[in-house]
Amino acid sequence: MGNHSRSHCCGKHRTLTTDSFPRQYARTRRFTLGEPRDLRVSPDHTNVFFARSRTGSDPVTCLWACDTSSGIERLIVDPSNLNSGAGLSAAEQAVRERLRESAEGITAYDTDALCATGVFTVSGRTFHVHLATGVVHEIDIGDGAFDPRISPDGQYVSAVIGSTFKVAAIAEPTTPVIELTTGNPDTNWGMAEFIAAEEMGRMRGHWWSPDSTQVLVTFVDNSQVADWSLSDPAQPWAPQRSTRYPAAGTTNASVSLHIADLNSGELTEVKWDHAAFEYLARVSWDSFGPLITVQSRDQRSLEVLRVDPADGSTTSVWRDDDDSWVELVAGAPVGIGPNEIITAADRDGARRLIVDGAPVTPPDLQLRSIVHAERDQALFTANPIDDSTVQHLWKWHRYDGLTNVTSGNVVAQAAGTTDFVITRTANLEEFEQSWVLPSGNRLTSHSEDPLCEPNVVITRGVSPEGHTLDVGIILPSSPATGPLPVLVDPYGGPHALRLVRSRRAHLNSQWFADQGFAVIVCDGRGTPGRGSTWERAVHGDLATPVLADQVAALDIAAEHCATHVGVELDLSRVAIRGWSFGGYLAALAAVREPQRFHVAVAGAPVTEWRWYDTHYTERYLGNPKIEPEPYRRSSLIDDLDSLERPLLLIHGLADDNVVAAHTLQLSSALLAIGAPHSVLPLAGVSHMTPQEVVAENLLRLQLEFIREHLPMATEN
Repeated sequence: MGNHSRSHCCGKHRTLTTDSFPRQYARTRRFTLGEPRDLRVSPDHTNVFFARSRTGSDPVTCLWACDTSSGIERLIVDPSNLNSGAGLSAAEQAVRERLRESAEGITAYDTDALCATGVFTVSGRTFHVHLATGVVHEIDIGDGAFDPRISPDGQYVSAVIGSTFKVAAIAEPTTPVIELTTGNPDTNWGMAEFIAAEEMGRMRGHWWSPDSTQVLVTFVDNSQVADWSLSDPAQPWAPQRSTRYPAAGTTNASVSLHIADLNSGELTEVKWDHAAFEYLARVSWDSFGPLITVQSRDQRSLEVLRVDPADGSTTSVWRDDDDSWVELVAGAPVGIGPNEIITAADRDGARRLIVDGAPVTPPDLQLRSIVHAERDQALFTANPIDDSTVQHLWKWHRYDGLTNVTSGNVVAQAAGTTDFVITRTANLEEFEQSWVLPSGNRLTSHSEDPLCEPNVVITRGVSPEGHTLDVGIILPSSPATGPLPVLVDPYGGPHALRLVRSRRAHLNSQWFADQGFAVIVCDGRGTPGRGSTWERAVHGDLATPVLADQVAALDIAAEHCATHVGVELDLSRVAIRGWSFGGYLAALAAVREPQRFHVAVAGAPVTEWRWYDTHYTERYLGNPKIEPEPYRRSSLIDDLDSLERPLLLIHGLADDNVVAAHTLQLSSALLAIGAPHSVLPLAGVSHMTPQEVVAENLLRLQLEFIREHLPMATEN
């Protein structure tokens, strides 16, 4: 698109941007800066608290409040006014990587039960704030603290400092009420282990009791987990870095849960069958006591247990089993009684809301998450089981049944409670997607308008195997002339969708389209939203069905463009690009379908699933020591005998999720068979490539590689 100037409105401010789209995309952290986030509603519904930076390019996130009746917003804390500390600890940096967090400042906060006071960290220093006045003072609980949590009564703070867990009175923080330490770098208190944070969605390791007298705290022992070196060869002078990485088939961290009593100082271990249920997946503490969810190593069984805080004993209140795997669902379970929960489970081919052990949603609705639940009602997100491009909000009430909160071609989100629902909807027509309060007032967004205008057409076709596929087609903004080369732009794997009815989701694809491509986006089998059978189509094989659906999407798109758009797609000139699972899929296409894909760019690809983590990989492929065949079927390296098409491999050398060995080992295997390819190592870059210049130039380098290696229009 080149450089050009354009005025645009950013919330309540107008700014002049002189940018290219790749620069803007990188500078705005993928257009996330300036957006309200981490919404929390006061119990009396008078205030909504949230984090947001001042502009769409300011990475420093401040703490704000909005009066729900008037819509007037006020700044509570600007971290720029606080003296900087020693910086982030290694533990907090690891958590930020798991969260894919690229902002700075107040990126997380916690409040007491009444939302009167709160705590947060900035550069490893802990602060306490009165939310009504904005008065802030530092809590001297220790340098490098992270994940501070305030007790419900507002009197205490708990936090992790290194491998030590502390609880202190806010009025006297230098004298801990509880201090748990090990002195062993391979063990820690109060943190989520790698697997819980990366794959289970459990980002924390300590939880307060509602009466503020006890704390649930994890103890993690990584000593038996394999020690992998992550030292950066671009910085041989830097200290050696390693991580405990639980690859498929190897030993996981040992995780236990304990109840710390503030009055006695005693620790009581929570008891469950660790041999049968290795994973601690969920923890909460409601008015009926602690509630935990544990999962078996093969993930075919899950059990929800109510904990007796007096002695740590547990009672089963729910169990779910599945021949393939039991899915962990965001927001589930919610305790509504001593032995009752609201949860989600796959029943009759769909993920359904479960109350009192029975499904209360129909089998043509696929539940995606539980936003909030109480005794007799629940707020949740779901989509029609045959259409994962949309997401709606629904309410269930014990006596009134189901109610649509949103409908139509939108992707909806929610925050708040069942009685105070804050909604946010995205669509393909508008970039703005404000958070809307029940009063109709909107939280201000300072997100910049993008320097490209996505034009997405979604069509539906039938694959050779007989299942329907939704296919997104993004064409150049200017009228296309002649056959268009094609860029397939997938993610394609479990737990993520690319083809959704949100304008923001297709900005990168539109930029590539504006360089003269027809860009194709398709979520095939294995991706979420289309029911149990669809998701489980990749059980035992992460390669064959996933790649087959991308090939089918090509043909569906070409037929639609020729029949309904009057634009011919040149299927003799097809490129594919992707990152993470999408990178794996791009490399897979170049190796296994060279007749359909003519050049590939694979970013941070998993090339050998034996080297990826236990919880994710074993869910789909089993234990490689017991079931080696699914790993062979899904590997890019096993039985590799040729590479006919140009392939660019990109990998951050600081990646601790998909380690750089995946790319380096594939490169070595390709070299061994004499297959030309290109490798772009990114020094100091992790899996999420947060660096602005790196993120910008990655888009340009991918485009240049594709243009250089895509066959000429006259070639076959």
